[in-house]
Amino acid sequence: MAVPVVAGLKSESERFAGAHHTYTIEAMMQDGKALQAGTSHYLGTHFSKVQNIRFQNEAGDHSFCHTTSWGVSTRLVGGMVMSHGDDDGMRVPPAVAPRQVVIVPMLRGKPEDSDVLGFCEILVKQISEKSAFGERVRVLLDKKDIKSAEKRWNWVRRGAPIILEIGPRDVAAGNVTYIRRDTLRDGDKVISHRASQDEFVGDVVNMLVDIQESLYREAKTRLDSNIRTDIKSVAELCDYFGASSSDDDEAVEFKGWVRAPWSAPSGAALDKVEADLKTLKLSIRNAPLDQPSSPGKCIFTGEDGVEEVLISRAY
Repeated sequence: MAVPVVAGLKSESERFAGAHHTYTIEAMMQDGKALQAGTSHYLGTHFSKVQNIRFQNEAGDHSFCHTTSWGVSTRLVGGMVMSHGDDDGMRVPPAVAPRQVVIVPMLRGKPEDSDVLGFCEILVKQISEKSAFGERVRVLLDKKDIKSAEKRWNWVRRGAPIILEIGPRDVAAGNVTYIRRDTLRDGDKVISHRASQDEFVGDVVNMLVDIQESLYREAKTRLDSNIRTDIKSVAELCDYFGASSSDDDEAVEFKGWVRAPWSAPSGAALDKVEADLKTLKLSIRNAPLDQPSSPGKCIFTGEDGVEEVLISRAY
């Protein structure tokens, strides 16, 4: 879905009850908050013993099943919207876009309308014969009886990757006029492209692949450039994130994530860490799978760290 994530093991205080290992993937939204985009729990035999879930092993005896739990839901759709959307609406990565190419004919109730529709139907046939991301390109000819400008902006808001607007002049010249949703504007000006029919059809697959890569690259840059590793104490953590604000406060300054050493405290020490984080509306998201050999001193306890963890505000 072109949403970059950090995969890791959940910290002990966040792990699912009864799970031996809880893995989670965290995605950074455009406001810097983390979204838990999915989890997998290895539950061992904890629940199978309670529920008496057994199987017959090779020796003919009965053994308790080792079970897992997977959590991937419609929050992935929200993550996609919040990762790639802009002030004009959604920007849907082509690999998952219901309509990858939308053709909007400029119909004016005149005799030349039939020529415009004929030209557009040929385009639909040519484009739909192409394959991208292992499937036929999904193309739609929007014939709704409303103004073409309104139809175009409806598809802009829905995030269709490529939107064509075809009028009589395009038909006469054998051209295609289109916009790319990933690079819609130059300032306030909408960027419109023009190519010959053959040129566009020949390049449409490469264009869809480029849009997919462009959206991912933009989100990956945001993620990589907004994870701080220089926070060394709770005081510095407080200074960086500042006081917590309401989620709907548009004036809240962008804050990314902090990656810091963690000593995995327990008991009263863990309770204190959780209380400190709660006052800032922060949480430990996960311990990334790529770990250093020597994490350094834990920013909460001052003891030797056993791993590094990601700390952030989250949805």
